[in-house]
Amino acid sequence: MPVFIALQGTPMFDRGEFERWIAQSDKTLTSAEHDLSAGAYNWTCFKAQQAAECAVKALLRATAVPAVGYSVLKLMEALANQGFEIAQLTHCARIIDAHYLPTRYPDVYPQGSPFEFYDEDIAREAIKCAQQIIESIKVEARRRE
Repeated sequence: MPVFIALQGTPMFDRGEFERWIAQSDKTLTSAEHDLSAGAYNWTCFKAQQAAECAVKALLRATAVPAVGYSVLKLMEALANQGFEIAQLTHCARIIDAHYLPTRYPDVYPQGSPFEFYDEDIAREAIKCAQQIIESIKVEARRRE
């Protein structure tokens, strides 16, 4: 059972749960960066999405807000409803969300395979957006301390 601690105006904040999810986010982003170096651009984009998703879920779960679904944009809306300052991340959330399915499944495209539709520029943009989301989530978590 999670332990919740009251911090500066926040009814509950589970630091352990936050750290567990944000550690996975950081590790997934590192893996995405390795895929970028290896030229596996579709996997870079997918892992960037996963890293951002885990970061947003870290803050949701730490504040006992349901973290349901896989859309970073929709998960961030749940954070905004709780008073978190994340509006500046909307553009990045939309970019990241576009990489959830098409990076992995050939039937998303009428022909070809996912890896054919991704290049280094797209992968770098996904990494950059994931980094921005993760760092902003960490800032918001520090504000709860």
